Formats: sequence, C-alpha cells, structure tokens
Amino acid sequence: MAHENVLIVEDEEMMRSILRQLLEADGFKVFTADSAETAIAIFSSNEIVITLTDIKMSGRDGIELLDQIKTIDNEAVVIVMTAYSSVDTAVAALRNGAYDYITKPFVNEDLLQTVRNAIAHRQLFRENRILRRELKKQSSFAEIVGKSDALQHVFNLVNKVAGTSANVLIQGESGTGKELIARSIHFNSRRSDKPFLALNCGALPEMLIESELFGHVKGSFTGAVTSKMGLFRSVAGGTLFLDEVSEMTPSLQVKVLRAVQEHQVTPVGASTASAYDARIIAATNKNLETEVAEDRFREDLFYRLNVFEIEMPPLRNRRDDIPLLIAHFVAKSSRGQNSNNKTVSKSALSALVGYGWPGNIRELENVVERAVILSDGEIELEHLPLKLQPGTQVSLDSTPTLEDVERRYVWEILKSVGDDKAEAADVLGIDLSTLYRKLKRYEVT
Repeated sequence: MAHENVLIVEDEEMMRSILRQLLEADGFKVFTADSAETAIAIFSSNEIVITLTDIKMSGRDGIELLDQIKTIDNEAVVIVMTAYSSVDTAVAALRNGAYDYITKPFVNEDLLQTVRNAIAHRQLFRENRILRRELKKQSSFAEIVGKSDALQHVFNLVNKVAGTSANVLIQGESGTGKELIARSIHFNSRRSDKPFLALNCGALPEMLIESELFGHVKGSFTGAVTSKMGLFRSVAGGTLFLDEVSEMTPSLQVKVLRAVQEHQVTPVGASTASAYDARIIAATNKNLETEVAEDRFREDLFYRLNVFEIEMPPLRNRRDDIPLLIAHFVAKSSRGQNSNNKTVSKSALSALVGYGWPGNIRELENVVERAVILSDGEIELEHLPLKLQPGTQVSLDSTPTLEDVERRYVWEILKSVGDDKAEAADVLGIDLSTLYRKLKRYEVT
C-alpha cells in the first residue's frame, strides 16, 4: 500500500499540514491543494489513487470538486471531510459517488483506516474489472454458433479490428447476427469494461432519436421534464452501436456526421457542445454504397463510418452451420420451456437444412422454437411450417428469386396471424417499420 498517491484538498493550511504528515508517515505519497481548481490540475496530471477533500471551502466546494473528478474518471475514489453540522451534505456526496465521509474532528487512526479501506476497495474493483473483461473475451463468441469458412472469415476480421480504435461498418441481411458481431468487437477491445449501448435508427421518430443520441436540456421540447445526457456521452469510453443507420433521415445524418467528425455533441436545446469518448460501430441491412450512389445516404458520413467493413454472410451461404444452429436453438428453447432437450428427426433436419432462410438466423430460431412447443418428443416434419414441408417449399436453386421467396414468406406469416402486422413483425423477428417497408416494396396488402 506504500507509495500510493493521495491528494488532500483543504483550504486551511494547518489542517492540510496535519493530514500530509499523518499520511506520509503511513507510507503514502501526498499531493496537496488549497482549492478545487488546483486540485483538478493535480488530479489531471498525476495518477491519484485517493482524493481526500473538505466539503466547505472558499470558491468551489467539495461537492462540486467531486462532480468534476467523477467527470474526469468515473472510477475515482473520493473521501469527503465534514463537520458534524454538515453531515447531511456528506450523505448527499455519497449519493453522488463519494466512497465515504469522515467527520471533524477525527481520530487519526480512524482516518488512516478509512483511506486504507478505500485503497483495498479500489484494488478489488480493478481486479474484478480485469476478471470481467477476461470472462467477456472468453465468452464473446459464445452466442455466435458455427464453424463454416464464411463465419471463420468474420471471426478473423473481428480479431483484427477489435484491438484498434477504428469505426466499423457491419453490413448484411436482416437476422444474420450483426449486433452479436458488434458486441464481440466491443468485448475483445480495450473498451470491454465500459458500456456497450445500442440504438436502432429505424425504430424511433427523428426527434426522439436525436434526443436519444445527443441528449437534451430540461424544457427543450414538450415532455422534456428533466435533462438527458444522450448515448454519445453516456457510453463514457465504451462502444455505441448504431443499428440500421441507412434509416436515418438526411437531417439526422448531418448531425451524426458532425458528431463523428468533431467528437462533440450538442444536446437538443443547448447552445454549447460537449466532448464524448465512444467507438462507433454501425450496421445496416442495405448496401450503403448503393444508398450513397442513389443519394439516400451521405457519402462523407459513409466514409466516416466505413473505416473497417465486415460483411455478414446470409444463412444460405453457411449451410454447414445450420445443424449446429438447430441443436443450439433446440437446447435453448427446451430450457426456456423447462422441458427435456428434444431431438430432430432426419426428415425434419433435411427440410431445415434445405430451406433458403430469407429471414436468416432469426427466422430459424423462431421456426425451431415453434417446433419445440408443438412437439411432445422428437421434432418431425409436421411440426415445421408448411413452407418447409416436402412439396411446398421453394428452392433457391430454382427459378424463383430470393425476393420471390421472401415475398411469399411474408404473405404466409401475415395470413397465419390474421393480418396482425405487429404480431407478424414479431414472428419474422424484424421491426414493425421494417415490415411496412417490405410490404410497400412487395405490394403486399
């Protein structure tokens, strides 16, 4: 514990001197400051382990200093000192992130023990964080089932880009597992102990997406009863995953471009910008180069997001993985229904492997879950949707195109749920807004 750096913030010179002598005698390296301003300068330029600050000081008080220190380092350990008359303020400091408080006058050994406990707490926290990071790395590919060459190529790309700070664009059809790949990149990166926050850019109106991303100030619009930080800043050194970026409106694209370029965001209703620290991983089920060529997506934003590209293969190009995925989803669904792990007959397995899967892995999971519910023991052909049974399924190697297959599938799902579009979207594993776009494109009514 010796030689740990401790910062004492106290505007009374005598108390500052007493604290310095006490802590140095116990083996700590001590920095001192007589104001919050000086303390911030020292904290920013040194590896401070514990900050010990008085609450009542001239100028900015200890509570304000606590907030500033936590802004610089959210894991900083701060102990506040207070007189008996201001214990309520000290309790408020605990709610704002202080580790503990000490009342004046204090017993020397009590103060030293509090500082020692804080050092031990910080060390335990760091050890746990390292352990969590290693566990996340070990399990980061656990939910991505498969051994096909196409999937191994994706894993190789993830391993190459994870350790960098580059923004990543993941492209691929709906249901191919783009978010799982984004999470794998995050959990294999230096940011793995920080948050992973996700937003579907096609799921909310523009005004709400802007508030979600950039934050807002209280009263900036109807319903803004409190201020909100926004995802760009809330991610605090982690990864921000922007799903379906192709669905952003042109005006929102401009604002996101500015944020990505300048590493700053301006909350809705605010007049000043704030810096953020986030890695951006974007995903889309459309070809963004085509969207750029047809003036539906900004070229400059495309190049900002597409520093490193990963293309997710559709399930029809990973047929070797389908039996593994079926086994995985059967086991998962069986656990969820508190039933024994069910088996799949050869005829049902053949039908599942031979189908084209326009909805990819998400569609396969839904079909398997339905079959597990319907079967009493082994999953048979009769437990699969009609489109997968012999004489009714459409092969991708025949005349119909993938779009034909998807159109037919959407129509069948709508028919099976009585034209309930919300339920159909849930069965298909897509957003309601995505379903409406498909219906418009396929002219299904």
